[in-house]
Amino acid sequence: MAHITLVLPFALPLPEFAPDLVRALQAPALAALLSRTSSARRAPGADAAHALPHETWLARQLGLADDGPTPFAGAAMRGFGFEPGPGRWHIVTPAHIQIARSHLMMADARQVSLDDEDGRALFEAARVLCEETGHALRYGDAHTWFLRADDWTGFDTASPDTVANMDLTDFMPKGARAQAFRRLQNEVQMAWHAHPVNAAREARRLPVVNAFWVWGASVQGQPPSTKMTTYTYAVPGWLAALGQQRLASLDDLDGVLAQGGLLVAGNLGQAALAADWSDWLQGMQHLEDALFAPLLAALKDGRVRELRLVLSSREALADYTTSALAQRKFWRRPTLDSLI
Repeated sequence: MAHITLVLPFALPLPEFAPDLVRALQAPALAALLSRTSSARRAPGADAAHALPHETWLARQLGLADDGPTPFAGAAMRGFGFEPGPGRWHIVTPAHIQIARSHLMMADARQVSLDDEDGRALFEAARVLCEETGHALRYGDAHTWFLRADDWTGFDTASPDTVANMDLTDFMPKGARAQAFRRLQNEVQMAWHAHPVNAAREARRLPVVNAFWVWGASVQGQPPSTKMTTYTYAVPGWLAALGQQRLASLDDLDGVLAQGGLLVAGNLGQAALAADWSDWLQGMQHLEDALFAPLLAALKDGRVRELRLVLSSREALADYTTSALAQRKFWRRPTLDSLI
């Protein structure tokens, strides 16, 4: 029988909205999974300044011990078919930065929506500038590039989801080593300012790509060491690259149910980061129908022996384990109060 770990980034709503959202959510299968458990734990995030709770949890779970809070670069490179070799590699995320009333703010990368043709065109313009300053740049997908900068040490940059829609002042790299990053950032920004891709995007009223965000540094990054098969669904490209199998939809869970492993379902991210709770409810309802209900049925009929659910928000992480035996605790009334 399979053991499954299900990771649900942003499945915990913000506390001020949680009571109303729980009342509106119709998810009896999720309620049973969260209420009839053999263990339950909830804790604040370990490093809210640089990574979200589910990101640090995944780094530990995948055995990516390194010198930063989100050392995903080397492992993600391997997922895209590159061998990092020696050196300090960083993930590069093309970004849209806008001026708010009193600060700079970076939009959620999901809203930038770059296709491969535009991504490669912007990448080529940046690659020339990077190589002129002695930095190799590699292309993973339109939203995921990799930069080698061995001397960019002594500062940690936060993950894109950590900084999305936040005041960038709190997250900009500081110190002498960060000056090189800022110089390169400025040069790339100038090259992209009049780039045909951005001119076309502006004409279509799409966010222009006017900056890049560097993060996820690793040195001699090792591949994920977990023995579990890792599946991903609706996650950013860097995270999909860490898994063995990418699920285009949740319509066919037969492989997950038969083999078990770790499944990361990331379809709630855009709605949660935008505080669009109507879309968040729709996303949770989709998970209820396509994921929670089938998993509950598989537990009850013995196809799944144990299910671990890891839910997160910006501030907290909740960890629940249930099993076929735990689901027999009929005296525990199914409730979604755990989400509050």
